[in-house]
Amino acid sequence: MSQPQGTPAGAMALQLLLTAERLFAEHGIDGVSLRQIATQAGSGNNSAVHYYFGSKRQLIEAIFAHRMPQLVQRRALLLARIDPGDLRARFEAHLLPVLELAESPDNFYVSFVEQLQRSTEATGTLVQSDDIQRSQDEFLNDMRRLVPHVEEPVRTMRIREVQELSVHAAARRERAIAAGEQIVPFGLFVSTLIDGFTGHLAAPVSQETRRFLTTTTDQTPPAMSLPAL
Repeated sequence: MSQPQGTPAGAMALQLLLTAERLFAEHGIDGVSLRQIATQAGSGNNSAVHYYFGSKRQLIEAIFAHRMPQLVQRRALLLARIDPGDLRARFEAHLLPVLELAESPDNFYVSFVEQLQRSTEATGTLVQSDDIQRSQDEFLNDMRRLVPHVEEPVRTMRIREVQELSVHAAARRERAIAAGEQIVPFGLFVSTLIDGFTGHLAAPVSQETRRFLTTTTDQTPPAMSLPAL
């Protein structure tokens, strides 16, 4: 009896989902079995994950369905306050909710996403809600609009790079918090990170890089195969 769109129903389903998020973050997507998740969640039924979610892929989709709506909502609130022509502010509105989530105690979501990017089991496109896909599309379109001086494929490559690097930076801080390590203040961390990524997005394309570009074919890379933060 898998739940619609991977949404958990009930305390045990939520416990299974949060346990899976933690185990995936700590051991990788490929290194965790559904039986291990059920055991760690305290379920006496080794098939509990199958009962509530169906498969590992559906469980992964359920984790996104659980976490992403709050990120999308927070981004919408931040976007309502910024100058739409400000590249730094637009990037901050997209990234800040992720960094805030990584700052939360006992949170493993960002490290889970980092592991998902490395997974061989989770290749292919995961099911995403219309709201999540719309948020991602709006971000990509705005980034392209705000750096018109950067030609393709460099522009799309840079957007992907900052998305992936954002995941790694947030996941490192998330793990440091969980381990009780000393970290720089949150405000300094966020501001420095966004400064660097904004500079990377807006930097002029060098003659050395332009030497590798051609204009005879469409150089825009294909869409990302995994949900991005």
